[in-house]
Amino acid sequence: MFLSQIISGPALAQDGGVQTVWRLLDYITVDYAGAVSGGRVSSEAEYAEMVEFAGQVETRLGSLPERSGKADLLRQTRALRTAISAKAPPVEVAAQSRALASALLAAYPVPLAPTAPPDLARGAALYAQNCASCHGAAGDGHGPGSVGLDPPPIAFSDKVRADQRSVFGLYQVITQGLDGTAMAGFDSLSDEDRWSLAFYVGTFAYPTSETGHGQRLWRDDASLRQRYPNQAAFVGATPASLAAEIGPGKADAVTAYLRRHPDSVTARASGSLALTRERLDASLKAYAAGNRQAAADLALSAYLDGFEPVEPMLAARDQGLMARIEQAMGALRAAIGKARPLAEVEAANQELAGLFGEAEAALAPEKASSTSSFLGAFGVLLREGLEALLIVVAMIAFLRKTERTEVLGFVHGGWVAALAAGVASWFIATYFIGVSGASRELTEGFGSLFAAIILLTVGIWMHGKSNAEAWQRYIKEKMTHALSRRSGWFLFLLAFVVVYREVFETILFYAALWAQGNGLAMLGGAAAAAGLLAVLAWIMLRYSTRLPITQFFSWSAILIAILAVVLAGKGVAGLQEAGVLGVVPLPGVPRIQMLGLFPTTETVLAQLLALAILVAGFWLNRKPAVRAT
Repeated sequence: MFLSQIISGPALAQDGGVQTVWRLLDYITVDYAGAVSGGRVSSEAEYAEMVEFAGQVETRLGSLPERSGKADLLRQTRALRTAISAKAPPVEVAAQSRALASALLAAYPVPLAPTAPPDLARGAALYAQNCASCHGAAGDGHGPGSVGLDPPPIAFSDKVRADQRSVFGLYQVITQGLDGTAMAGFDSLSDEDRWSLAFYVGTFAYPTSETGHGQRLWRDDASLRQRYPNQAAFVGATPASLAAEIGPGKADAVTAYLRRHPDSVTARASGSLALTRERLDASLKAYAAGNRQAAADLALSAYLDGFEPVEPMLAARDQGLMARIEQAMGALRAAIGKARPLAEVEAANQELAGLFGEAEAALAPEKASSTSSFLGAFGVLLREGLEALLIVVAMIAFLRKTERTEVLGFVHGGWVAALAAGVASWFIATYFIGVSGASRELTEGFGSLFAAIILLTVGIWMHGKSNAEAWQRYIKEKMTHALSRRSGWFLFLLAFVVVYREVFETILFYAALWAQGNGLAMLGGAAAAAGLLAVLAWIMLRYSTRLPITQFFSWSAILIAILAVVLAGKGVAGLQEAGVLGVVPLPGVPRIQMLGLFPTTETVLAQLLALAILVAGFWLNRKPAVRAT
């Protein structure tokens, strides 16, 4: 809502004339109902005020700088004055006034939101110091200083009027006061203090007892978070407009919660395609101005803070579209990093705009169905779990084959601890802090590289034991000695890392699926995938016991080598997406995420390096056998 205020210059942000007109329109929207009822004047004083304010709106609008939409604004103003003169119904006048206020801010942008979450405790202290004497400690308008004031102070606890007033409207009145009343402006306060005071004042009509219900609605209803993706969208909206969409009861609860916990909106501001568009637009402007570093930082933020948090939900609905967006984002960052011509960077932005349009359609609430949730949950767990399963089963099978069952507990402890850590991560990310896009990619990237490095050494070692002579030497050297406790903890760490990496990815997907509201279908898909993984594990363990020991080592070495190459590509890709490594596109290379293959020079080189190390290791393992013959 009114995103242009983000890129407005200081002159627009400080345009007091626009703010005054907006404040007058907000007052008309809220108070006209107290002046006219049933086509008759119910309060002469209030009605005279409405006529005066409508006249001021037209006069002040006429004095604003010329803009393309100014003529239409004046036309709407004259229509509003005519409606007030004709004593039109309050609903009609309120609608005209709100429409005019929205058009005004679209033509003359002004700051609509705080730059940081307001401090409600600070707001309460400011209210007690500056406002309670007139408006009352409870916001009922009956403070000791209200005696004899005409018009009387506003009762902030008046629910009917509060429903028509946005937090931004309160902020504007606090800033500039209200002409014709005893309400003075508090522009001497800092901007942060005025926002804190506005949020606090906005809580009087919405009881604290509703906040628990509001918190649950905000947490569980994705459409609410999409409606208020940032503070600008929230502070500019009225409770009445929300009630028209979700019902008065729910609207009151959400308003009670968000006005007392504005940081919740800030926390949810990341993870929206609207935020991604904003950052990309700002990145393009910075690039056009010659500031490549700012352009690069904004493009990275567009991915990590805007797209990455919604990626799990998009991947569950359209994996191919998600992959195309990731590739296009990487190409844009590469173009910026290489200082390509502005036209090329603009073309990359336009391509992304088209892809985001497709993404918005795919993420629409009506696209969420029980079938899509079931299939999404099934596919995600099967894809992520299979990789970890192969590694853990190989470790268990190895220990059984070599009769080292005394350290099996370390392996089982590692994957069980990873599952527990995954549940804890979901709980913390859901109820306490958000998992940023950068944290997610760094966890996946470094986890994958760590596992790849370990698997490279394990794969080469296993291959070395795949011939009978080497196996007999190993038996003579190690058969009488159990693996050390230190080796057991190493196995624990390896099992934990490879499983937690996949669990971490899965919980982010499941959190997104859960928000769609098809919880039973999601749980059904997860249960089906878990059952299939259990069957696969049983088959692999049972089959591995029948293999001759040398053949077991040979097949295990090949499997682990493949996984090492896959994880090398995924690890580098994760660090690229986190902005740690650069991106050099490699046209012609397909994107096959399951194989860790991505169309960038860095990921392909990482996989080629892993493959070269494996080939060299396997070759060195074969040399003694060749010489022995």
